[in-house]
Amino acid sequence: MANEIMPATPTAAAIAADDGSGGSPFGEANVTGISVENPSLVEGLLALAMNASGAERCRLQQQAEELLQDVACPSFFDMVSCWPRTPPGTLAVLPCFAELKGVQYDSSQNATRFCNVDGTWDNYTDYDRCEHLEQPPPLPSFEPEIELPTLIYFVGYSISLAALVLAVAVLVYFKDLRCLRNTIHVNLFLTYIMSSSLWILILSLQITVKLEVAGCIFLVTLFHYFSTTNFFWMLVEGLYLYMLVVQTFSGDTLRFRKYAIIGWGGPLIFVGAWAIAKPFFGSVSNLEHPSKLEIECSWMRESHIDWIIQGPSCAVLVINLIFLLRIMWVLITKLRSANTVETRQYRKASKALLVLIPLLGITYLIVIYGPVEGVGSHIFAITRAILLSTQGFVVSLLYCFLNSEVRQTLRHHFYRWRDERNILSGKVNNHHRRPTFSKDNSPRSRTESTRTVEYSIVTMKHSCVLRD
Repeated sequence: MANEIMPATPTAAAIAADDGSGGSPFGEANVTGISVENPSLVEGLLALAMNASGAERCRLQQQAEELLQDVACPSFFDMVSCWPRTPPGTLAVLPCFAELKGVQYDSSQNATRFCNVDGTWDNYTDYDRCEHLEQPPPLPSFEPEIELPTLIYFVGYSISLAALVLAVAVLVYFKDLRCLRNTIHVNLFLTYIMSSSLWILILSLQITVKLEVAGCIFLVTLFHYFSTTNFFWMLVEGLYLYMLVVQTFSGDTLRFRKYAIIGWGGPLIFVGAWAIAKPFFGSVSNLEHPSKLEIECSWMRESHIDWIIQGPSCAVLVINLIFLLRIMWVLITKLRSANTVETRQYRKASKALLVLIPLLGITYLIVIYGPVEGVGSHIFAITRAILLSTQGFVVSLLYCFLNSEVRQTLRHHFYRWRDERNILSGKVNNHHRRPTFSKDNSPRSRTESTRTVEYSIVTMKHSCVLRD
């Protein structure tokens, strides 16, 4: 009856072979006492076998065993495991392989192969106990520096787009709000609308369908143009405020046509030069931080030629920063000369600073550079996405919806619409004659309240100038 070979320490003739797949070494047969004609040759072949792996190790081991004179099953490679030299009539045992072709197996179990009494291996190797392990489903990959900022940009641009469209409709529809300052605001809002819309459109097309080369070039060029006009209209805002506050005369002396040439015409020069030079310069691929979205269009990849449009944008931010410092200096000087307490002065100065930062694009300077590795880079990418994507919303909120001029106009038109509706319906507004109460609890008629509102509207029509 065949006896199972127990693991033993291998001698020079019985080495521990590796299956090449991460299994444990096996040295099963002890061939002590075997006579060898040329021991030095055997030792040389065994030394080579120890440095080889898999099938090559088995082949070298077989060559070493050819010089042995005993009867045994020679080392054999069955395309999976390397079975060591085994005495006849014995069941060889090897631990199961830990991994095979990417599948994990239970290496605590054993595989067997029988060595016949005539020194030949059986034709069958028993791997039935080598069962593969059930692997837990891999967790979905999530890279915050790519996916989360993109989602934030999409949501932020969508919110900004809705707010900006409504703000433009308000400033354009009501004639009471038409003046040079609000006209400049409207043009700035339009650049935000176009750049946000094109960003959302390009991202949506990139995810859903494959852009054709011509369509990609057109959309990317258009996006860069409106992004650059956004910076140039920030420059117009800064120039208008600088002339109004620092130069101490109204910015209306510069006609809107000149501002339009700066805001819409200036970017044409730089974007046109970029579009001409772009096909002749290769893109710079970021291999360390690849994007999950495969960019098929070469015009969407970054290159050194992009500085043709990035350089003027950075120059605009620097100029606006100088404008902001000069405006704040004049404002603080005027506040100090006024008869107000110091705390109130600094409060007004801080309020003016916070209001002007998004209008002049200083937010871009705050997040222009940050960490590129580690947790800090993730936090910076998320913060940058929040600030930049919601900048259009913040500007529309400060310079339209929270503006006292706009609110008074909307209130006035609402009262007039309500009165006209009541008159047309033939109903008498008895509640107009009911007394209302002011903050000091003194009664005041509805007529007086309406007259006060109308007076403020008339005054507002003739005072479309910068308010603190």
